[in-house]
Amino acid sequence: MSTPGRTESTPRRRLQFESLTQAARRTGLSTRTLRRRIAEGRLPAYRVGQRVLRVNPEDVDRLMVRVPTV
Repeated sequence: MSTPGRTESTPRRRLQFESLTQAARRTGLSTRTLRRRIAEGRLPAYRVGQRVLRVNPEDVDRLMVRVPTV
């Protein structure tokens, strides 16, 4: 069965997730800040099992907003 708009020669893009520790290290944010953003609903997270959380790096990057300069 095929997906609309997708041909058999088009590879399916697999989402890459990272742990909160990896996201914190990459962005310079704390894991506590990331957990707060998840609790506020500002950062989507995905649970793997009962304890493990993963986030999409693109979602984490969207938290970073450029500050306009004068």
